[in-house]
This record gives sequence, structure tokens and C-alpha cells, in this order.
Amino acid sequence: MSKLVTIFGGSGFVGRYIARRMAKEGWRVRVAVRNVNEAMFVRPYGVVGQVEPVFCNIRDDASVALVTNGADAVVNCVGVLEEVGKNTFDAVQAEGAARIARIAAAEGVARLVHISAIGADADADSAYARTKAAGEAGVLEHMPSAVILRPSIVFGPEDEFFNRFAGMSRLGPILPVIGAETKFQPVYVDDVAAAAVKGVVGEAAPGVYELGGPDVNTFRELMQQMLQIINRRRLILNIPFWAARMMASVFAVVRFLSAGLISGPVTKDQVINLAVDNVVSDDAKGFAALGISPAAMEAILPDYLWRFRPSGQYDAIKGSAKNLRKT
Repeated sequence: MSKLVTIFGGSGFVGRYIARRMAKEGWRVRVAVRNVNEAMFVRPYGVVGQVEPVFCNIRDDASVALVTNGADAVVNCVGVLEEVGKNTFDAVQAEGAARIARIAAAEGVARLVHISAIGADADADSAYARTKAAGEAGVLEHMPSAVILRPSIVFGPEDEFFNRFAGMSRLGPILPVIGAETKFQPVYVDDVAAAAVKGVVGEAAPGVYELGGPDVNTFRELMQQMLQIINRRRLILNIPFWAARMMASVFAVVRFLSAGLISGPVTKDQVINLAVDNVVSDDAKGFAALGISPAAMEAILPDYLWRFRPSGQYDAIKGSAKNLRKT
């Protein structure tokens, strides 16, 4: 019988790519999610019955044990960028990660791959970064042989980074950003998935790997590259951190008063994170140690950002037509 992998958060941005790759490897894939009905799209990743979404709440021991039982490997992709209700940074990224590792060890799971993030630091000012570090510690406490992946900002067709700012660029002549000089090393989502598969099938040595693409750019440079791809000219306006913190505080009050119905574009914790460079450390193991050559942004971004061009898929055609009229 084919081996079985349980992927927590397997219908999310990174998780779906791991699920697809594991299905191609011939594994049975159990996609553990909070909302099964919204994860049905993963089933065609394999043959009938090979990829199945199942319900799981990682805040509950019994729920995690149920979907972990019988698995040969486990991948944890669950994380939150913003706290919502009971899904706090501690509950999801620290306690949830430790719970998955503890139960996986008790169930005799052979391998565990944990998706963390560059910047995970127990002494960080950001609660996001601190809980990412706590989650790593919890994973290693129960499964010392785990493979931990720390990607920089992840891009791809479903990302919430380039898609978000490309959408904002359609609203007016100014594109506001926070931390324009902060450096990032964007990594393609399928390259992260390839690294996770290496961990699942035993082709990656235990330890921590920091994953970044071939290029390091400032936030401003990333926006300039994005604007060039979507053929839009916008003034990139850097919002000072002091102003961003004030904005985030106002948004937090509005969200509280609206009982969570109204949320702002940025939180105070996200502002803190945006002040710290998000690049691979000089002494870190990375893609080279895994035998993976990461894709460059310019090879991927045009494939999904074209819809933000002034004329969408017809933008290049209209440009050619204008040149014909001139001649």
C-alpha cells in the first residue's frame, strides 16, 4: 500500500503545492483543514481517493490524533499573519505546532516537516516571530529529527503579497508601502513545496533550512518590478514607521469596536515585522543543501500578474496595435 502523509493546512497557499507534489510522488495525501468543503479542490491532485480533505482543529489533541493516526509522515503548514478569535499566534504557531509534533511522535510517525519563517526568534519584538520560534522549539522537543523550513516571503499565483499590491495599484496614482527599504528574498511557492517533499521522502537531513530566491530586493524595488510587469506607473510612497504604528493602533480600535467585522490593512505586529530584513542568513543551510535551484521572480510573476495590466490579457495586443498605427 502507498505511504500516507498528513498535511496540516494542506489546502492553504503553500500546503496545496506540497499536496500536489506528494500525490505525484505516489503517496496517499490526507489534507487536514478546518473547512473541508472549501478544500475539495485538492482531490483532483491525484487519482480517485488518493488525496482526501479531512477536518482537523490543531488546537485539539483528539482532532490532531485522529488525522495523524496511520500516517508515515506529517507536514505542518499552519500559520497566521493576524490573530482572529481563538486562532492567536500562541494557539496556532506555538502550541499548535508543538501539539502536532507531540502527537506525531506518540503515533510513531517517521518524519515531520514544519514550515516556519525567516525571522523566527525567541527574543524578537514581534509576537509573530516569537511564536514561530516557540513552534520550532516545540517541534524539536518532541521530534528532534524534524526538518524545519524557514521561507522568506513566498510568491506564486495565490499569494497575498504581489496580488495585493498589484490590486492596490489600480486604485490611484500612489502606491503606499511601509518599510520601503526593508530587504526581502522572495521565494517561489513550488520551490518551498519541493523542499518539503525532500523532507518527507527522507532526502533532506534533519535541521533548519532558510529558503530564499536568487534575488534580494528592497520593498521599493519589488514594487517597481511589479509595476513594470503590470505596465502601470505609480508613485511609491513610503509610510514612516511611526505613522504606520499610529495607523495600526487606530485600525485595532476600529476592529475591537466592530467586534472584528472591520479590519484594517495592517496590524501593529506586522509593522514591527516590516522593520526587519527578511533574507537568508549567511551561515544558514538553504536550497543548495537540498539540491534545488530556486526560480527567479521575473520567470514567474508575469504568468499571474498579467490580469492587473490596464487591458489585462489584451494589454500586449493593444500595445502592438498602437505601434502599427504609428507606422
